[in-house]
Amino acid sequence: MKMKIRVCQGVGGILVVTMVTSFIVMYSSSISKDGSPPRSPLSSPRWNPPVSATSRAALMGYTSVMDRKPLRMHCKTCSLVTSSGQLTGHRRGGEIDQSDCVIRMNDAPIKGFQQDVGQRTDVRVVAHSSLQRVLQSRQQLLNGSQVLIFWGPGSGMRRDGRGQIYNTLRLMSQLLPKLRLFVISRIKMLKFDESFKEETGIDRKTSNSWLSTGWFTMAIALELCDMINVYGMVPPDFCRSSSHLTVPYHYYEPWGPDECSMYLSHERSRHGSHHRFITEKMVFSNWARTLNIHFYQPDWEPAATMTGGNFSPPARSGNPRCLLKTSCPHPPSNSSVILRRIILLFSSVRLAVAPIGKEERR
Repeated sequence: MKMKIRVCQGVGGILVVTMVTSFIVMYSSSISKDGSPPRSPLSSPRWNPPVSATSRAALMGYTSVMDRKPLRMHCKTCSLVTSSGQLTGHRRGGEIDQSDCVIRMNDAPIKGFQQDVGQRTDVRVVAHSSLQRVLQSRQQLLNGSQVLIFWGPGSGMRRDGRGQIYNTLRLMSQLLPKLRLFVISRIKMLKFDESFKEETGIDRKTSNSWLSTGWFTMAIALELCDMINVYGMVPPDFCRSSSHLTVPYHYYEPWGPDECSMYLSHERSRHGSHHRFITEKMVFSNWARTLNIHFYQPDWEPAATMTGGNFSPPARSGNPRCLLKTSCPHPPSNSSVILRRIILLFSSVRLAVAPIGKEERR
């Protein structure tokens, strides 16, 4: 039995090394003679590279896989590009590329979708479950990504040689030193859980749910960017209407599951691992009321969206940028927190149990 386990581990190791090695060959072939990636004819002349000088304050909780130093990066304007089918056919690519930094998620591709989603990537936030797909989809790393931030469970991110995810990232970092790989620390992950509970009153663990990559990406953008333009994120009550636009969950999987069906099924689920997509969007909408966050494709504003129904946006419990850090200078009062949680929970239930239209029953 021990011999079989060792053989399986050896085969797994060979597959990972082969995958990364083949990626290196592809990556090297895409580099021009002067050592820089080839410039695409669609490159925007107005693009200003992101500021990542050491003079910037370190973003604690994002640790380099190579040298364990914190991330130092700052962007005045950011385009946070979702993976939603809402982006298909609307030619927002040029607009997206105008920002100082373009942020993407998981293994969302660029090639073949440039007109709709842009062609630049400065930061990519990747879930542990998407690591293998990122390795397999070589175009994800050939698009000039400067920073990749990975999140995952503590068991996979262990640095004592037993963390499978971290071991793979270490190998990538050693073979591809030009890529800036970072992991979210355990303390930072706990802080994200704490901020979610602070905003919603929902404990992630006891509710058997996982924060989505969208949550991590938005939270990271709050620390990284002065202004955030979000592309492809629907308002929280979008899926309640039976006449909502039916689009695929991912723009690069046109025959995949319907976006709203995915959101509603996860929001209603009480068993097994799931995401609170709609609840997260209510939090993002609330943040946008006081922070420099804007939503495009579809274009919407929190005030116009949230005042149309029975839901009233709760009073801010504090600056979310503060909640993500070590401590807040002015903690909210118990009464305001309780009221905000009741309103959010009521709205979450109301949205989740809303009747499904004909398009959702398919």
